[in-house]
Amino acid sequence: MKVNMVGAINNALELAMREDDRIVILGEDVGRDGGVFRVTDGLIDKFGAKRVVDTPLEESGIIGASIGMALAGLRPVPEIQFAGFMLLAFSQLVNHAARYRTRTRGTMSVPMVVRTPVSGGVRTLEHHSDSPEALYSHIGGLIVIEPSNPYDAKGLLIKALRMQDPVIFLEPTKLYRLFKQEIPDENYEVPIGKANYMRKGNDLTIITYGTMAPLVQEVADKKNVSADVIDLRTINPVDEQTILESVKRTGRAMIVHEAELSFGVGAEISARIAEKAIFELSAPIIRVASPSIPYPFPGYEGFYLPNAKKIGDAIDRILSV
Repeated sequence: MKVNMVGAINNALELAMREDDRIVILGEDVGRDGGVFRVTDGLIDKFGAKRVVDTPLEESGIIGASIGMALAGLRPVPEIQFAGFMLLAFSQLVNHAARYRTRTRGTMSVPMVVRTPVSGGVRTLEHHSDSPEALYSHIGGLIVIEPSNPYDAKGLLIKALRMQDPVIFLEPTKLYRLFKQEIPDENYEVPIGKANYMRKGNDLTIITYGTMAPLVQEVADKKNVSADVIDLRTINPVDEQTILESVKRTGRAMIVHEAELSFGVGAEISARIAEKAIFELSAPIIRVASPSIPYPFPGYEGFYLPNAKKIGDAIDRILSV
């Protein structure tokens, strides 16, 4: 079937719920309205209000209840309408969900998948365009996933729904309906912690994910550069092996992400490359990201976000060294 990311995630949830009756979806408007982006559309009609639960506007309560449900034997899938609002449940995620396996010496786990839209480019209001992947990746015990296409979104979500640990599943809002892709009708998994080569080349490695992945590939194709384009897919754990193998072969590394530059995923990857592959580099590592200021009002998105020109200029700069 050929679907967009919304359709792929909806299909993954339906297949998983048919496979495992412990899976329960909960969140604001996820039932009758099908979620703010209609990702859960139709699921309440197929599985009933006991498995697709509309909740009050209470993010801390949604995550807290989900932790309790997971500890009691269910597999909750809480949806937070926008990533900016998930900070209201940060304590629940960090102090409880992420720590329970360690706290109980491995005797208890929290198998839940927290879904939330992230990133900008669609002219939303404040708190609706955050890119918090680095924030949650810093927390030991949380798995952080951010797909860039429908195929990966379905396979990664199915894999996440079968795991025993808490997963933060970040869904780029701009990519929800940006394009369609042919995907299998049946269940399949995409491995967590394994990056994907979107493109192969010899002169440059570009590491990216989420909203930037299709844009980076488009720029590399238009410029006809011989570049590896690596889509991380999983932010934590990051696929260090694939990154280092590519960088050691090409000799140049560039990281592109939508989130703010400072203390971000690009900084972590740069540090790992510097520690383990610095003598194979032919040029300094370059990062292309958003400036380290609060996300702007919609009219200024074009100045704030990485775009084709910024990425293209960075490619020219690193290849000129």
